[in-house]
Amino acid sequence: MEYRQLGGSGLKVSALSFGAATFGGGDAFYRAWGNAGVEEARRLVDICLEAGVNHFDTADVYSNGLSEEVLGKAIAGKRDQLLISTKAAFQMGDGPNAIGSSRYHLIRACEDSLRRLNTDHIDIYTVHGFDALTPVEETLQTLDTLVQSGKVRYIACSNFSGWHLMKSLAIAQPYGWARYVAYQGSYSLVGREYEWELMPLALDQKVGTIVWSPLAGGLLSGKIRRNQPAPQGSRLQQIGSVGYQIPDEKVYEIIDVLDAIAEETGKSVAQIALNWLLQRPTISSVIIGARNEEQLKSNLGAVGWNLTAEQVTRLDKVSQMPVIYPYWHQHYFTERNPLVVPYYQEG
Repeated sequence: MEYRQLGGSGLKVSALSFGAATFGGGDAFYRAWGNAGVEEARRLVDICLEAGVNHFDTADVYSNGLSEEVLGKAIAGKRDQLLISTKAAFQMGDGPNAIGSSRYHLIRACEDSLRRLNTDHIDIYTVHGFDALTPVEETLQTLDTLVQSGKVRYIACSNFSGWHLMKSLAIAQPYGWARYVAYQGSYSLVGREYEWELMPLALDQKVGTIVWSPLAGGLLSGKIRRNQPAPQGSRLQQIGSVGYQIPDEKVYEIIDVLDAIAEETGKSVAQIALNWLLQRPTISSVIIGARNEEQLKSNLGAVGWNLTAEQVTRLDKVSQMPVIYPYWHQHYFTERNPLVVPYYQEG
């Protein structure tokens, strides 16, 4: 397993992380992801540790806390072998203060996560979404307090826009507060918007990226083809490809190239899609999920080799989508500032 520096911090994370959203299965939505109980979760954790995976990701909202509880039991006796990342911000419980990134909610959410995970600290604590009602200063000072108390080691954010992240970094600096060392974002061959603003920001500010949904909710799992329904019982069949705004034909064109490269390399479509991500700038780790041991072992095969430059170029070209303003205009300054839309291509 390859280990990468998490942004500008001194922490090393495995290139592949395990996503524990498949643990618990607390409702129909999360059961479509997976519903591993403690024994199955323990086996999946062991497979990851044997492969060198040291980063395990969850969130309080996953199955309303069940994912954290199952993960906490699955890692019993192994806590010092791994890093735990969990997240907070979404609605947890009743009442107007059971949501967001206020001091009240974050401290309570952190303490609840520590209890469910059965641990005395969280290695990477992530704000799951931007709360525009809470002052950024309140959020950052609260996170710094959690770091100073020893309950949290590092902080990160997820699903922020570029200006949300940059504002947070700028405010933290003069106060000497803990800064976001990582950004957890959606990025894949069928969703490359991350490259427009967040990737240049991450390069400039030394923020590591942890990718969620690298297989686009199953679109790039290797199970999707033209004129074929999603497999019965699959996540795609049950809840669809949530959030992706891409024409079906474009997805099939990308899959065609993935299939061709799979034939050339002997690797699976999913392994190729994951390996493509691992070669992108700013990527510290890619979160893989698995509903069973077979899926997990297959996804772990995305490391230890690399696509050729020519294969990467083919995937870049077929997956390029129209770039919105002002990013298409900033392309004209790419030679003067290589951080501006580094992967924009004419046509």
